This record gives sequence, structure tokens and C-alpha cells, in this order.
Amino acid sequence: MTIVRSKICGITRVEDALAAVHAGADAIGLVFYPKSPRAVSLVQAQAIVRALPPFVTTVGLFVNKPRAELNALLAQIPLDVLQFHGDETPEDCSGHGRPWFKAVRVQAETDLLAQMQVYQEAQAILLDTFVAGQPGGTGQIFDWSLIPKHLPKPIILAGGLTADNVRQAIAEVQPYAVDVSGGVEHSKGIKDPEKMRAFIAQVRQTM
Repeated sequence: MTIVRSKICGITRVEDALAAVHAGADAIGLVFYPKSPRAVSLVQAQAIVRALPPFVTTVGLFVNKPRAELNALLAQIPLDVLQFHGDETPEDCSGHGRPWFKAVRVQAETDLLAQMQVYQEAQAILLDTFVAGQPGGTGQIFDWSLIPKHLPKPIILAGGLTADNVRQAIAEVQPYAVDVSGGVEHSKGIKDPEKMRAFIAQVRQTM
């Protein structure tokens, strides 16, 4: 039996983080990209991380953040994993003392095998929907048939997932984990506890 992990991204409030954990989320994502409506401040992030119980992975999402600024932030927040969503090179992603994964925005011409070779030190590759000018959080799905079978790295599937489509997504893609943000919200940055419970319940029914 394969266990598919779940990550709730774009958490901005302590109560939403705790509701995600109560629903069964394996990881929560904090967005450190100022242009995002789900961005958190240093103070917000510290409060959220402090409130979490053990064994919940904290993931920080970054978009082309300068290394000095990223390292200064990491000195103040004990994030577990880094998620790079911009145009970062493998060298930009490495050397922070944390495991990391790289987001790839998928379109018809995307060569995922080549991307995995480029980012071979990544712990996993996150697949999201390509929308010009948006590094993520589009709320749109992409064509899952573009994903080759038997890729050499774990896949984290994102992009427009909801409780209504996540079981189909898992059946077709067979990812290591799924990542949801807008699909479990009242409004951007404000999570809906019932939607989070429904989403994770659907994930667990695939086990």
C-alpha cells in the first residue's frame, strides 16, 4: 500500500495551521513571496511554526529570493524544507543546510526528465500549472498525461487540486504527495477547515 502525503500550502494564520494538522496534513507551506496574496511576514511565520506539534513538516516557499536574504530568514525560522518556485539554478537551491525541492511549471514542451537531471540534488520535484507571469497559486490544473511514468525522483503534484479531483489525480499520476492551497480556502490566504478535512479524507481513501 502506497501512502500519499499531503501538504496544505499558503497558510497565513495559526488557527489554519492547527486546523490543517487536525485534518491530517503531513506538511504545511508558508509563502515568503511578497507579491502573493498568501505571503506571510517573519512574525506571522514564527508564530505559526511555534504553534505546530511534532512531526509536521514546515515548508518555506521562495521565488528568486537573494541568498543573503534567504539565509537571514532561515536564521530566524526553523523551516524543515525549502521550496523554490522561481528561476533558481541548482546552485541557488543548494547550500542552505535544508533539504529542498524545485517547482516546475508544466506545459506541453516541458521535458521533466531533463529538469530532474538539472535539479538532481532536489529531494523531490513539484509539478504545477504553467501560467505566464505567475510562479504558482493559479488554481488551475494542467494536463496530467504530460507527466511521464516512472520518473527517477518523487513527484509532488500541485495545480488546481480539490477534494473533487484529487482521487483522480492520484490514480493517474501516482505522486509521492499532493499539494493544495486555493482548493481548500474561504478566500485567498484564509483556509476552510471543512475543505481541508474533505481534501485529506479523499487522499486517504486512495491508500
